[in-house]
Amino acid sequence: MNLQGWINSVRDIMRKDVGVNGDAQRIEQLGWMFFYKIFCDKDSELQLAQGTKYVSPIPKGLHWNAWAADNEGTTGEPLLKFVDNSLFPKLKNLDVAGNARAILLRDVFSSFARRVQR
Repeated sequence: MNLQGWINSVRDIMRKDVGVNGDAQRIEQLGWMFFYKIFCDKDSELQLAQGTKYVSPIPKGLHWNAWAADNEGTTGEPLLKFVDNSLFPKLKNLDVAGNARAILLRDVFSSFARRVQR
């Protein structure tokens, strides 16, 4: 499936979600998902390239592949609770310790967390 087809499929699913109100909110949610998926993919590439020298800024259990990559993974209310109570709070409060990737991740999720309301 091409990117446009995937986006349309996701938008169709999101239109049925009672927790998402309107295209503006769907676009914003797709935005943080795209960003995070790409960020996690790059994180995996860096881990492969640098091995044990690389320290991921992503807390354990929050990497995309730990919760979103499984087709049979968490959905519905448990997923919303995970995103609202674990993913966003932990990412927007990352200990950045001068790590540029951690700063980027924290800043992006701080920005989204201020705007995403359920």
